[in-house]
Amino acid sequence: MSTVGSGFADRVHGGWLGRIAGNMLGKPVERGDLWTRERIDGYLRRAAALPLGDYLPEPADESDARELRPEWRQCVRGRVHGSCRDDDVDYAILGLHLLETHGFGFSTEQVGELWLQRLPYLQTFTAERAAYRNLVNGLKPPLTATYDNPCQEWIGALIRADVFGWTCPGDPHRAAALARRDAVLSHSGNGVYGAMWAAALVSAAFTAPAVRQAVDTALTVVPAGCRLARTVRRVVSLHETRLSWEDTLTTVSAETSGLGWIHVVPNAAVLTAGLLYGDGDFTRTIALTVRGGLDTDSNGATAGSVAGVLTGARAVPDQWKAPLEDTVRSAVFGFDGARISDLAERTVRLARTNAESALATLPE
Repeated sequence: MSTVGSGFADRVHGGWLGRIAGNMLGKPVERGDLWTRERIDGYLRRAAALPLGDYLPEPADESDARELRPEWRQCVRGRVHGSCRDDDVDYAILGLHLLETHGFGFSTEQVGELWLQRLPYLQTFTAERAAYRNLVNGLKPPLTATYDNPCQEWIGALIRADVFGWTCPGDPHRAAALARRDAVLSHSGNGVYGAMWAAALVSAAFTAPAVRQAVDTALTVVPAGCRLARTVRRVVSLHETRLSWEDTLTTVSAETSGLGWIHVVPNAAVLTAGLLYGDGDFTRTIALTVRGGLDTDSNGATAGSVAGVLTGARAVPDQWKAPLEDTVRSAVFGFDGARISDLAERTVRLARTNAESALATLPE
């Protein structure tokens, strides 16, 4: 119960703020085949915005503006008024609703039912869209993940995992088990391991003395020989040699080439590098993660969640949280316009329920 005691609510709130702010930071350049690490930094140099310490600046020229995602006008500094709608935030909200509706004993089938009830088909992508289609056609898990789904090891399940970490603080193995039950609806192999790893990472951030220990702990919940674990360990080892952030990403990018910019493994590398080289500083963590390229909004969201848990909401710099105006846009039915603070309070209540349930099962 001490984990959900003093200061816990502020750290959960920090996780929500970090996920949303990191998502907003990365959203304009969310296309890893076009917005490479080098191109993102070129954009920032042209706008005199390096080092990056705020939301992305407006584009310095028309050619940059044409290549940004169309939502950029609601995501760049000076134009942010509440969050944009995005699946990286929708799934955190849907996960919260899942636990409120079905409790911590939810089934994978109930995850699918909630998608059909609450999530519009056209707001799903890659593996989630394949699984949604399979659900509508009457397939059951785990076939929903494996039938006619070329995206089984992409990043989609990882972006759904934070809520399981927020509600299982300091219990990474339980967080990972919940994330796995959710992930197998749409993913397999490293796609599932990515979700387990992310949930454990967020959970460990509540009790780890520093981000490196959280990264190490998160690795204990996935098979040591899986490619995701090997890639994360590779980033850790390069960081230990004091190689620069740029050279670390160049090295790992070459070693994971060919997987594609939405695959979970290279994105886990970018995320791990952002966390380690950010070293617990909220702004540096999300800035480096987004500058790392690939699936920028998803990586920025998870990095922001971990950094927000480490620092707590009160310590998240105002330039990130004030423009959000405590408001989130969402495609999840019934949640558009929700207050971020309310979502955090509901998450805290679930975590306390989870902790009380765990204590009740202990032998006397």
